[in-house]
Amino acid sequence: MIDQALHAGSGTSPSSHITSDATSSTASTVAPKRLPHHGVPKVFVLDTNVILHDPRCIRNFEEHDVALPITVLEELDRFKKGHEDIHVHAREFLRDLDDLTGDLLGENGVPLGEGLGRIRVVLTGKPHRRIGDTFLSDGPDHRILDAALTVQEGAKDRMTVLVTKDTNLRMKAKALGLISQDYETDKVESLETLYSGKRLVADMPSDVVDLFYQHGGRVEAAAVPQVVEPIANENFILRNGSKSALATYSPKENLYHRIEKVAAYGISPRNAEQSFALKALLNDDVKLVTLVGKAGSGKTLLALAAALECRSDYRQILLARPIVPLSNRDIGYLPGDISAKLDPYMQPLYDNLNVIRHNLGENSEAAKRIATMREGNKLEITPLAYIRGRTLQRVYFIVDEAQNLTPHEVKTIISRAGEGTKIILTGDIHQIDHPYLDSLSNGLSYVINRMKGQPLYAHVMLEKGERSELAELASDLL
Repeated sequence: MIDQALHAGSGTSPSSHITSDATSSTASTVAPKRLPHHGVPKVFVLDTNVILHDPRCIRNFEEHDVALPITVLEELDRFKKGHEDIHVHAREFLRDLDDLTGDLLGENGVPLGEGLGRIRVVLTGKPHRRIGDTFLSDGPDHRILDAALTVQEGAKDRMTVLVTKDTNLRMKAKALGLISQDYETDKVESLETLYSGKRLVADMPSDVVDLFYQHGGRVEAAAVPQVVEPIANENFILRNGSKSALATYSPKENLYHRIEKVAAYGISPRNAEQSFALKALLNDDVKLVTLVGKAGSGKTLLALAAALECRSDYRQILLARPIVPLSNRDIGYLPGDISAKLDPYMQPLYDNLNVIRHNLGENSEAAKRIATMREGNKLEITPLAYIRGRTLQRVYFIVDEAQNLTPHEVKTIISRAGEGTKIILTGDIHQIDHPYLDSLSNGLSYVINRMKGQPLYAHVMLEKGERSELAELASDLL
C-alpha cells in the first residue's frame, strides 16, 4: 500500500501509460508545433512517484531513452526499508537498476534491452537560473524540474518529457515550457467503454422469454440468437413488454441460467442489479467478483450477506479496506492504541454487520452466530495492509473501497489467493480519495477492464441506490 510518506512531495506517489507518440498521448494534448524532429526517440525524465507506482516502468518506453534525476535515487533511498508496497517497489527498482548498470554508469547511460532505449542518471549542480528565479524554496520537486530542464537544453534535437503522477508538478513543468505527462500504462481507455457486467435486451420474442420459465430456467445459447456474443458470466435483462426474465451466461455449459430472487442471510435483493450481484457472490465457480456502485447501492452489504450465507464452504470470512488517512494526515496523530486508531476506518464494515444483525433480529440464532464467528476469528475485519504475508486458503475475502488501490496493489491481492479462496472487490470509481488515482487509473477499473470475459470472473455495476430516498436524491443532485 502507498503510505502517507507519498504525500510529502513529488518523490512519492502512484498511477500509469506513456505512448510512444506524444501526439496520441491520453495524458496531455501536445500541439504539433511543439514536436521537434518527429520520429526521433524522445527522452522521458521520471519522477519518483512513477517508480513507486510501477517498479518495472523503465521498460515501458519502447525505443525512447529514460533519464533519472539524481534526486529520484535520493528519494528512493528513503523507501528502501519497510514492508508496504512502496518499500518493496523501491527495493525492486534499485536492484534492477544495479543489475542493468554493472560496475559503472557513464553519462551516456546503458541500454535497457533489445528494442529499448537507454537509461542514465542526470547529475545537476547549481540550480538552473529559471528554477532559482521562479521558485522561492528548494525541494525534490524543483530539483527534478531542474534535471528535466538540463536534459531539455542538452538534447535540443529531441523531445524531453517529464513523467510524473503529481498533477501540480506537471503544471509547474508546463509553465516552464516542459512537456509533462502522466504515466498511464494501466489506465482504462474511457468510462464509456468500461464493462458494466449487464445488458438490456428489449423486444425479445415472447416465446423466448417463456423458455426461461421452463426446464429449470436453463436455456441453450443457440435458442437466444437475439443476444450477440455473450461474455462469460454476463447478466441480461430480457424483456418483451411487461414480460421479462433475468439471466446470466455460463460459458462452461454454453447456457443461460434464469436468475431468481433469493435471500442471503436475511438480505434480499431489491432490484435486478442486486439480483445479478448476489448470484455471482454465491456462485462457487466464480472466484473473483467486482461490484461497482455509488453510496447506498448495496455492494458491501450484499457481499457480506453472501459471505455469511456460504460460510460453511470457507475457513474464514475476511473483510478489509485500504486506509486512506483523513486530510492527508497519517493515522499516528489519532489518539489511543492501534485498535482505536483503526476503528474509524473500519466503521463502515461494522455498520453493514449491524444492518444484517438488525434485519435478522438481535436475539435470533443467525445474529448470535455473527458474534460467535467474530470471537473465534472466523469473521475478521482488518486494514488491508495487515494481510500482507498471510496465506489466504479457503477464505471469502471482501476488499471494500478498492477504488483507492493502485493496479499493482490489486494484482498483489488477487495473486495471493490460495486454493478455494474467493475475492470480492467493491467500490465507487467516482469517489476516489487517493491523491494519485482517478476513475480511469485506479485498481478497480483496471481489474474490470483486464478480467472481462474470464470464466472465473463476474462483474456488476450497481446504478440504483437503495439506502433511502433522501440518500438517492443527494447522490444524484449534490
